[in-house]
Amino acid sequence: MNNPISALVVMGVSGCGKSCVGESIAEQVGGYLIEGDTFHPPANIEKMSKGIALTDDDRVDWLTRLGQELATALKTHERPLLACSALKRKYRDRLREAVPGLGFVFLELSREEAASRVGNRPGHFMPASLIDSQFATLESPQGEPATLTLDATLPIETLGQQAADWWQAANTIR
Repeated sequence: MNNPISALVVMGVSGCGKSCVGESIAEQVGGYLIEGDTFHPPANIEKMSKGIALTDDDRVDWLTRLGQELATALKTHERPLLACSALKRKYRDRLREAVPGLGFVFLELSREEAASRVGNRPGHFMPASLIDSQFATLESPQGEPATLTLDATLPIETLGQQAADWWQAANTIR
């Protein structure tokens, strides 16, 4: 990889481990984790809680806000990370516009494993009934610049280490 990665997005469908892996990476690199779910407006959370999938229009302001949060964090923290689904290319491109040099770690997971994880996750607004809509929306980022794909069934510590190593290597001057 030729270009340094300024900040990182840990992405994938619901239940893939974005928050846990983001925390692991942040711990390993001294980074600052931004939890994307905390920035959803109440209307989005209400929709998802009722089992209604978000539309592109529902996500526009949320993604804009996340891009602003990342850009601000980049000014005040050395290594910001964002846990965010970023399921479509245009969502990732919106984030890239806000933060040049943005990298992505795609936590790839099967539909069955995602449904199992979400079904067993207490206290989250995203019901397992929305897993199919997550996979219908997902546009794989494989082949996009500054993107690492990892098997989300690996242990959190392993995923965090692999992503941290990749990010550090991308920022090593050769």
